[in-house]
Amino acid sequence: MRPAATRAATARTFVCGAAVLAAAACLGGLGCARAAEPAVAVPAPALDNPRHNGPLETAVLAGGCFWGMQGVFEHVRGVRAVLAGYSGGRADTAHYDDVSTGATGHAESVQITFDPGEVSFGELLQIYFSVAHDPTELNRQGPDTGPQYRSDIFYADEAQRRIAAGYIAQLDQARSFGRPLATRVDPLSRFYPAEGYHQDFYLKNPSYPYIVVMDLPKIRRLQQLFPQYYQDAPVTVAAR
Repeated sequence: MRPAATRAATARTFVCGAAVLAAAACLGGLGCARAAEPAVAVPAPALDNPRHNGPLETAVLAGGCFWGMQGVFEHVRGVRAVLAGYSGGRADTAHYDDVSTGATGHAESVQITFDPGEVSFGELLQIYFSVAHDPTELNRQGPDTGPQYRSDIFYADEAQRRIAAGYIAQLDQARSFGRPLATRVDPLSRFYPAEGYHQDFYLKNPSYPYIVVMDLPKIRRLQQLFPQYYQDAPVTVAAR
C-alpha cells in the first residue's frame, strides 16, 4: 500500500474517478452536462419504522463519490456521525487505490449513525433519493463512472431491507424519476472506514473544483427542500 501522503496526492489528482477535469471545465464555463444531478423531491416512504426512543442505529448507503454523501448527511438533524468508507467487498481490498479500479466489489459508501428518536431510517432514505444522488444512474454519478459509484443500500436487518425495497417499489410505481431506479439493496457484511484524508473532505477543501460543482449544491438543496431536517453546523469526524 502507498504511504498516506502519496495516496492523498493520488486522491486529489483523480478525485473520485478523474472527475476534477470535468469539474474544472464547469467552473471555466466549458459546460456542465455531467455536473451535480438535479434534485427530485420525492414523497416520504409509505413503509417506515417510525421515530422511537432507543439506542443509536446505523445506515450504510452508497451513491457516488463519498465526499458529497458524507457532506449531505453531516448536515441532517438527528445524525450523530458520518464516516466515509467502503462496503460490498473484502477487507484486503478496502483501500482507495484498489476500490478505484472498480474490480473489488466495494462501493464508496457512508456509514450514518443516527438517533431514531429524531430521524427515521425512511427519512434518511428520502434525503438519499431526493438530494444526495441520482438513483437512476447505473454504476455512475455525474462524471464518476464504475461500479464503485453505484447506488446501493446496504441493509443491516430485515426491517431496513423491507423499508428500502418497499420505498424503491413505491418510487418506481409513482414514476417519481421518469425512469426506473437502479438502486440495489444488498445485505451489509461489513463497513470499512476510508483513509483519513477522505474524511470531512468537503469541509477541509471547500474551494476544490469538484466540491464546488458536485457537492456543495447537494447541501444547499438539502437546506431548501428539507429545512425540517437541516442543521447548519455539521457533525464531523474530526470532532469525534
